[in-house]
Amino acid sequence: MAHYDDLETRSADEREEALAPSLARAIGNARQTPALARVLRDVDPDQIRTRADLARLPVIRKSELSEAQRKKPPFGGYTSRHPHEFNHIFQSPGPIYEPGRVEGDWWRLGRFMAAADVGSSDIVQNCFGYHLTPAGMMFESAARAVGAAVLPAGTGQTDLQVRAAVDIGTTCYAGTPDYLKVILDRADEMGEALAITRAVVGGGALFPSLRAAYADRGITTLQCYATADLGNIAYESHAVEGMIVDEGVIVEIVRPGTGDPVPDGEVGEVLVTTLNPDYPLIRFATGDLSAVMPGESPCGRTNMRITGWMGRADQTAKIKGMFVRPEQVAALVARHPDVSRARVIADRRDEMDVMVVQLETKGENPALYEASVLDALKLKGRVELVAPGSLPNDGKVIEDRRSYG
Repeated sequence: MAHYDDLETRSADEREEALAPSLARAIGNARQTPALARVLRDVDPDQIRTRADLARLPVIRKSELSEAQRKKPPFGGYTSRHPHEFNHIFQSPGPIYEPGRVEGDWWRLGRFMAAADVGSSDIVQNCFGYHLTPAGMMFESAARAVGAAVLPAGTGQTDLQVRAAVDIGTTCYAGTPDYLKVILDRADEMGEALAITRAVVGGGALFPSLRAAYADRGITTLQCYATADLGNIAYESHAVEGMIVDEGVIVEIVRPGTGDPVPDGEVGEVLVTTLNPDYPLIRFATGDLSAVMPGESPCGRTNMRITGWMGRADQTAKIKGMFVRPEQVAALVARHPDVSRARVIADRRDEMDVMVVQLETKGENPALYEASVLDALKLKGRVELVAPGSLPNDGKVIEDRRSYG
C-alpha cells in the first residue's frame, strides 16, 4: 500500500535532523501571536532545537485558552492571523472557538485517509457534523487531499443516508464509530446492500467487538486521534499496532500535572506542539492519557507510536470538601528526592471520605512525609510507602474509588 509522502518513512536520523529547524520555526511562529509572545518573550527560537529544549517551556492548558478567548474573542490571541483571514470559524462546546482554512490539508487528516487506502476512486459518506463544530470540514478536507468525492451527510435522516449510499455507491464511511452500525442496520431493514468497504472513524472509542463486527461485513475500520485545536495527532494503519504520530506535530508524554516527560512505555498526559504556522500551539495539554510504544510500525511508517487513548489526565477529585489536583501531587513528589512517584487514593469508610497517599520510595518511615502531605494537599491522609516501580502504570496520580451510583 502506498504512503502519503516520503516524510512517513524517514530514518530516525533524518527525522531528528528535521526536528531542529521545525521546532525553531514553530517557536518563531508562536512568538508572532499576541498570547504566546508574552509567554515566550524570553525564549530564543534558535535555542529550541531538541525535545529536551522543548520540555523546558511551559505547558498550555485548555482552561488557559478558554479564559483567553473570553477576554479576547474569538481566538484569545493564539492565532497568527486575524479572524477574518481564516475561511472558517467554528464553535465547540464550552463555548470555545477554533479557526479553519481550506487551503491544503489544513488539519492533516489526508495522511490518515491514505493510510486507510482511501483515494481518488472512492466516495466518502462524511457523517461528521458540519454545523458549528469542525469535524465535518476536517474530514472533507482530508478526502479532498486524497482526491475522493464526498457526500456531506452529517448525522440523522438514516433512511436518506441509506438511500444516498446505495444510489451514489458510497465506498467509505467517515464518522463516529457507532453511527455506521445505525446506517448498516437500517440498510438491512430496508433490504439494501451497501458498497462500503472502509470506515475512517474518530470522536469516540472504537471497541474491538465493533471493529470485528464491521470486519465480518467486509468493512476495514481504522481510527484516528484528532482534536479541533490540533488537527490530526496520530492515526492507525492497517498494521493496527498502536497509533502513528502525525508528521505535522510533536508529541510528548508527561507526568499528569507537570510538564515533565516520562520514560517510554510509562502512561502519562499527551502534550502536542503543532507545526501549523496559523495556529502554533506549543506544548498544548490534551488532557488525554497515552504512552509511547517501542519500535516502528510493521506498515513501514517510522514515526513514534502511541498506544492510543487510555483515559483522562485531569483527575481532580474533591476529598473532604477540598479539591486535590494532579499538580499538587507533583509538588509533593518534588519535595522529596527519594520519592519517584505518588498516588492519592480517595475512598469512603463509615460514610466518611478517607485519603491514602502512596509514595514510591526506599524510605521506611511514613511519618517523615506526613507534614509534606498536609502542606501540599491541604489534607491529612494516611501515608503508605511502597517499593519503587510498584505503582500501576496507568497514568493515574489521583484514584477515586468512591462509588457514585
